[in-house]
Amino acid sequence: MSENNKNDKKGNNTSGLAIGICLGIAIGSSVGALTHNVGLWLPIGLLIGLVLGFAMGHNSDNNGDDETDGQE
Repeated sequence: MSENNKNDKKGNNTSGLAIGICLGIAIGSSVGALTHNVGLWLPIGLLIGLVLGFAMGHNSDNNGDDETDGQE
């Protein structure tokens, strides 16, 4: 049963990362279109999205995880 929990945690991290990347690209391309410099803002938005997505996925892994390894 513990293997299923590990797989669920991987799915959450991937989902958070995907959402973050999509939001980052959207924000970066919007700012780039407004400033007429998409080449600069698209990768900046992508990096911001990666960081936010990783943080969202990492934060959801820690929520409700009060178990300690090796102790019952």
